[in-house]
Amino acid sequence: MKFTLLLSALFLMQTLLMPTLAFADDKADLTELLTEFLDGATRNDATIHNKFWADELIYTSSTGTRFGKAELMQGVNDSGLLKSENINTVYGSENVRIMQYGNTAVVAFVLVGRSGVQTKRYLNSGTFVKRNGQWQAVNWQATIKANEL
Repeated sequence: MKFTLLLSALFLMQTLLMPTLAFADDKADLTELLTEFLDGATRNDATIHNKFWADELIYTSSTGTRFGKAELMQGVNDSGLLKSENINTVYGSENVRIMQYGNTAVVAFVLVGRSGVQTKRYLNSGTFVKRNGQWQAVNWQATIKANEL
C-alpha cells in the first residue's frame, strides 16, 4: 500500500512539474535563439535569418512597412555576409521577457543597436511557434522607442 501511494505521489509530482521544466527549457532555448539571431543579424548572416524566421512571417518594421520572409531574405541575400571590418552596428538585447503558451511563445525585448558612439533602442516583440522541435518567429513588430526619436 505504501509503495503504491509513493508511486502515485511521484507520478503526480512528475505530471505537475514536467510542463514547468519543459517551459524553462523552452525559455532557455528561446533566449539562446534570440542571442544567436542578434549575433547573426549583426553580421547579416542569411543562414541565421533563414533559421529564425518562419516561411509565413509577417514583419512590421519600425519604419511602418510590412513584409514577409521572402522580401526580408532578399534584402539579406542582396547585402551579403558582412566582414568584421564592415560591421557598422552591433545588436544586442535588454529586458527580455518570454511568455509561453504551449508550442507558442511571445518574446518581447529592447533591441539595442550600437554604432560607434550612437546607441538606438527599439521595442521588439515576436510570436514564435515550435514545430518539429524548432522555434521560429511567425510575427514580428519593431518600434523605435519614443525617447529615441
